[in-house]
Amino acid sequence: MSGQNQEFRKALGRFASGITVITVAKEDGTGVHGMTANSFTSVSLVPPQVLVCVGDKARALELLRAAGRFGVTVLREDQQPFSDYFAYGPQDPAEGERIGVRFRRSGRDTPLLEDGLATLDCKVIAAHVSGDHTVFIGEVEEMSWTEGNPLLYFAGQYRKLGS
Repeated sequence: MSGQNQEFRKALGRFASGITVITVAKEDGTGVHGMTANSFTSVSLVPPQVLVCVGDKARALELLRAAGRFGVTVLREDQQPFSDYFAYGPQDPAEGERIGVRFRRSGRDTPLLEDGLATLDCKVIAAHVSGDHTVFIGEVEEMSWTEGNPLLYFAGQYRKLGS
């Protein structure tokens, strides 16, 4: 990574963000693939739209293109193991089960993580390649939320809300 890229990453690390897990059904319908993402934001209230940025080397990229749908789960402050599980390496179902990863299906059959702060079921309405990422814009077709505190990320570390 060049010096300029490292500086850019450090500068962006000064922006505190929540942590989400993006979920998509695998092509063969046998399972779910998840991806930890903090490059997530709302786009529009009417109609409700969000976006997520997916790196060009991410396994989720082709799955999202093929499925045309994705789920978003906003993680609670006690769900750091979920963030780590979906951020690194292969997703071994036995390890997922050990740490408590459970999925449910939305009314449109989109996989969503259970027990997050919020879940969104999204239909891809646009995809734009930009640099080394693809920006997926999703129209939110189903959502739920609950009270609690979010898992945060700042300056390369997980954080919790202060008082």
